[in-house]
Amino acid sequence: MDFDLLDTGGGDRAVLVLHGGAGPRSVTSIVEHFAPRARVLAPTHPGWSGTPRPAAFTGVDDLALAYLDLLDDEDLTDVVVVGSSFGGWVAAELAVRDRGRRLARLVLLDAIGPEIAGHPVRLPQPPPGAPGPDPADLAAMRTYAGPDLADPKLLRRLARVRLPALLIWGEDDVVVPPAFGKAYAAAFADARFEVVAGAGHQPALQAPERTFDLIDEFLA
Repeated sequence: MDFDLLDTGGGDRAVLVLHGGAGPRSVTSIVEHFAPRARVLAPTHPGWSGTPRPAAFTGVDDLALAYLDLLDDEDLTDVVVVGSSFGGWVAAELAVRDRGRRLARLVLLDAIGPEIAGHPVRLPQPPPGAPGPDPADLAAMRTYAGPDLADPKLLRRLARVRLPALLIWGEDDVVVPPAFGKAYAAAFADARFEVVAGAGHQPALQAPERTFDLIDEFLA
């Protein structure tokens, strides 16, 4: 499977960065944070930013398996996966399916994925006159994620994940509130949950200093 891939940086550690519905530009700050000391792989999910989506790619599992194949092809181990929003869902599916033990740690930023009672995913509405997300990107996300943007089976599957996980949540997230994140974190065998004040759905953009301090501390 060929897809657009940013492969940058260098170092002993490998970091896989997975973007959310807002596309690759939304994780540029994460890529730039790690690139001085790690090899960073940041794919564009097929269907985003004008890239083709193969007809067979219809679920989040298809993306997860494609990225596990990428790690196999590159023979990478001890990989840190950082996923934002929809990318966090893909990251969680990677962890569930990591039979080859390629992954070392998981960082989820305001991730969607599981179905959590009382907390449906609410896509943000841009202010009047402001540009919204690319309709083609949103269509791709709905194809992968389904009409409810959630998987009712994911939460119980996370108990099998033994990787240390860090879940960071913007205090003011209106897409998936901190209560959603707390329930998400509780499903993992080994997870920390942190709330970032002054941030919404994209803490790496809205409160980068605090967000990256938490990530660096977790990975140290």
